[in-house]
Amino acid sequence: MSMMTQMVCGTLIGVAALGAGRASASQPVPQTPAVAPRAIPPPQLPPTPVIPPIAPTPALAPPFVWQELPPQPPQPAQLPQFPPFELPPLPPQAVFDFVPSAPIPPLPPIDIDASMEYAKLAVAQARYALAPFAKGGFDDREDQLYDRARDAIENGRYERALADLDRLIAMNGTRADAALYWKVYSLAKIGQRADALTAAADLEKRFTKSAWLKDVKILEVELRQGTANPVSPESQTDEEIKLVAMRQVMQADPERGLPMIEKLLTGSSSIKIKEQALFLLTQTRSTRAREIISGIAKGGSNPDLQLRAIRYVGMMGGTESRQILDDAYRSTPDPAVKRAIIRSFMTSNDRARLLSLAKTEKDEALRGEAARQLGNMRAGAELSELYQGEQSVEVKKQILQGMFQGGFADKLIELAKGEKDPDLRRTAIRYLGNMRRTDTTDALTAIYASDTNVDVRKTIVSALFTQNNAKALVDIARAEKNPEMKKDIVSKLGNMKSKEATDYLLELLNK
Repeated sequence: MSMMTQMVCGTLIGVAALGAGRASASQPVPQTPAVAPRAIPPPQLPPTPVIPPIAPTPALAPPFVWQELPPQPPQPAQLPQFPPFELPPLPPQAVFDFVPSAPIPPLPPIDIDASMEYAKLAVAQARYALAPFAKGGFDDREDQLYDRARDAIENGRYERALADLDRLIAMNGTRADAALYWKVYSLAKIGQRADALTAAADLEKRFTKSAWLKDVKILEVELRQGTANPVSPESQTDEEIKLVAMRQVMQADPERGLPMIEKLLTGSSSIKIKEQALFLLTQTRSTRAREIISGIAKGGSNPDLQLRAIRYVGMMGGTESRQILDDAYRSTPDPAVKRAIIRSFMTSNDRARLLSLAKTEKDEALRGEAARQLGNMRAGAELSELYQGEQSVEVKKQILQGMFQGGFADKLIELAKGEKDPDLRRTAIRYLGNMRRTDTTDALTAIYASDTNVDVRKTIVSALFTQNNAKALVDIARAEKNPEMKKDIVSKLGNMKSKEATDYLLELLNK
């Protein structure tokens, strides 16, 4: 039977059923005679049983008090490495078990030009939102790359570390010699002895007064005496055995272990094992251990070891530790060490010294670092004082960042309204855009209404877009008379998934 025949038959059956229904509806319905209601006697319920009195609740037992757990032994610095686990491949026929019953329709063509324009806009918006955080300075970028490379080395990911180290070397900044040392170390770990020796020679040639020369020469001797076989990162090394032995000695008899660690720190061991030995010193409250850490923090040792000691001294806290950091700051010419000390002043809650450095330090980058650390300490009054006395625009921007990090929206609003420098005003507005609070939105819309500077207005529009505040942008667009400004606002509303934005765009289309 064809499809058309089936449809006709179905239609006829439906018409016949409809006619039968109408015919039955036309016949009279017989009336049912009324029946007199019959009285139904109420049911006989059994008597309610008497509930016995509830016995008094016994007194609760006293709460259980947890006893303080004994201190856990320090864990190893690295977890054991396990071989990678691979799933068995699927059989070939399993991939083709499903066969579609109908061909899949082709996707609609993609508008390449429109997609590229949207991608460019998204990238520009992301750059704008992250711009305040990307202005930490050249030295900060060096520190981030260096720390990431060191973390990769600690986890045995030497190839990944080499990529960041090469970028650092190309920057030729204050960390270039340290990056070359760790490049030699990483190349040695993966068995590329020839490249490692070349990098060592490069360090010795380019940085004749580097503090890393002694350590790289030790590595060079080991490389020339070694074999050509690659060193597996997963295999146990002599350094790991030394670390385990030192840890056990410090747990059993710290007084006996201290001279061994002190000797190791001044010997020819690698930086990695020295850093682990320095960490073991922080696990004891011995006065001698504190003296060793403080001595390394003041200098005269490997730069990385000094930076780690500075961090430990900052965590110790106290008047004595702060004085050690102050002495180390005044005695070192290394900007990386100075930055580490400034951050340790923040860790030890030393506002007075940070404020003093932010006022008197000649290096603008270091003054800005001190201001940002004051922001992390929520030192609002100190930041306001710094801003009023600072002459450098770049340092003032760092002070604004400190206000943002400390959450001082009121101070940023005040500067966004009253600052005479347009660049600084726009910087304050950008930080307000990254603070999604009602008071910041009200301040931005008020500034937009009162300020005629086009650049300032565009910055406010971008800040509200960063807040994802479609309502405020729609309100501004309704009152805006400048066609170019209105076009900018509508463009941003078109990229916001918001009912207010969509309703306003439809309203514009229906005009």
